[in-house]
Amino acid sequence: MTRHFLKDDDISPAEQAEILRIALELKAAPYSRRPFEGPKTVALIFDKTSTRTRVSFAVGVADLGGVPLIIDSQSSQMGGKESVADTARVLERQVAAIVWRTYAHAGLEEMAENSKVPVINSLSDDYHPCQLLADLLTIKEHKSNLAGLKIAYIGDAANNMANSYLIACAMAGMHIALAAPAGYLPDSHIVSRAEAIALQTGGSVQVVSDPRAAIRDADVVTTDTWISMGQEADKEQRIRDFSGYTIDAALMEQAKKDAIFLHCLPAYRGYEVAAEVIDGPQSVIWDEAENRLHAQKALMVWLAQNAH
Repeated sequence: MTRHFLKDDDISPAEQAEILRIALELKAAPYSRRPFEGPKTVALIFDKTSTRTRVSFAVGVADLGGVPLIIDSQSSQMGGKESVADTARVLERQVAAIVWRTYAHAGLEEMAENSKVPVINSLSDDYHPCQLLADLLTIKEHKSNLAGLKIAYIGDAANNMANSYLIACAMAGMHIALAAPAGYLPDSHIVSRAEAIALQTGGSVQVVSDPRAAIRDADVVTTDTWISMGQEADKEQRIRDFSGYTIDAALMEQAKKDAIFLHCLPAYRGYEVAAEVIDGPQSVIWDEAENRLHAQKALMVWLAQNAH
């Protein structure tokens, strides 16, 4: 059966650690693995606008010896005249892998069910697992070990980033604390899944409403935009709802003195994070942005080696 990467726990904790090890290897020697030599082609499908995902995957495929085929869904038949399943059957005969940035997670599942080549979720409404590989790689670089670290996520916890943080950090044996206002909490099934994983890895999960409680003694602090794509009409309401959840210098003081700050970007200074934090000495966001490249290359190498 073909291996796919649609959500964070489509791999095991040991496999997650192996992918991060390969990522460090590739960061040191960018052209040392060439699974797409030939060159083979990798389809990169975009339903949503993108900067970091588009660049990192296109460069990554080229670094691995392949050709990135960028497909904007607006200029293709997919989802309109042609079903996702039929698209998968066409692509699998011509490409080595399929990477898709989309909306409904069900579409990715349909693509994977009908593809004999690996399908990678480069973002869906439910999960952003490639971002978490990059985040874990960044934390590992700055903190050496992941297991036992506390990570605090402050803000909108009802989105794809919070879901992936819960699952991926639990897999890494980390202690994850989320703080969000009522109405912006993660789905109970995601929390339950993360708790079950944490029991096996030595991690823990905490969901609270008080940002100060979540961030206290954290090794890593992170957030995400309050207004994601498609939520622009709710901007003013969301700003009111998230009052008190801005990560500023005063809130960061509750974390450990050597805590690092992450943000998947794009960031909106003055909303979810203050400029003094994201542009300050604890911020490692540019390492994090670069690490999308290395983590995704490692994922593609690993999937090529473990395709079945």
